[in-house]
Amino acid sequence: MKRIFALVTVALSLGLTACTNNAVAGVTLVTHDSFVISDELIAEAKKLSGPNFRIIRAGDVGEMTGKLVLTKGAPIGDVVYGIDNTFASVIESNEVIGASSELVPIDFADICFNVDIEYFKSKNLAIPDHWKELIQPKYKNLTVIENPNLSSTGMGFLVSTFAAFTSDKETTNWWSAFRDNGVKVAGSWEDAYYTDFSASAGKGKYPIVLSYSSSPADEVDENGNAKTLALRKDCFRQIEYAGVLRNAKNAPGGETLIKFMLSKAFQEALPSSMYVYPIDESVALPESWTLRAPAAISSIGGDLDIAKNRSAWLSAYNKVFDVAP
Repeated sequence: MKRIFALVTVALSLGLTACTNNAVAGVTLVTHDSFVISDELIAEAKKLSGPNFRIIRAGDVGEMTGKLVLTKGAPIGDVVYGIDNTFASVIESNEVIGASSELVPIDFADICFNVDIEYFKSKNLAIPDHWKELIQPKYKNLTVIENPNLSSTGMGFLVSTFAAFTSDKETTNWWSAFRDNGVKVAGSWEDAYYTDFSASAGKGKYPIVLSYSSSPADEVDENGNAKTLALRKDCFRQIEYAGVLRNAKNAPGGETLIKFMLSKAFQEALPSSMYVYPIDESVALPESWTLRAPAAISSIGGDLDIAKNRSAWLSAYNKVFDVAP
């Protein structure tokens, strides 16, 4: 899930005495545009990484992946956070991660559609039970999704559609019907959720958005009532990773930062800061998540060979929607 990436409580029992040497060189973290951190938290991060700690925001996950591939000989940073399981194969096949390192899972989230409860109530319109229903005429011009060429959220949903139908033809036929029913394709999750979605800060015109099962936890009215609802059937489980980049100037510093991301203190902060589920299953979730941010009822597509099929799937999508890769 794309939310605030809080490098909090860095000073808590890390037990990493090697930080002193790493701090001299500093650590540069490459991440996606959804990464947001306050000045106060940057100060905490510098206690771990030194005064030269830097953050490079490199676009959505697809754009970031492309940049990392193009610069792998002279990487733009030391460590990357936010590569997910829809783009991990691109990183691995291009040997972007150092030979002595690997992509380490940090968190996960379920890519599901969200709906604006008030819109459906005001229109006396039934909330769809499953995303397959979004091609029905009553939902015409109501939905915004993300371009899978650029967005990991969009790519996750693309994968789930190929898992949900019995043939590629059936899948592309559904996409064509979805297109003809007025779906909007946004460039990024930020654009779709914060600009186009009617129940978010942007107050857009689309009451259905491709987002995450945890997103409703962040959308409540002044009385604490839920403003949005996730369609939690047949979602795609997105796993986000961190890894030290090949030829990193400060690989030890990058490893130190990843160890912190796996610490109990960091994992406990993930739900409230980034609205993702911690990879550490022993971490208790906030009580509010039980009510408004439960995980998907069912997830699909995780067993498909994304690396093998990525090119063909995107080609089929781009042909239907007439978008450039």
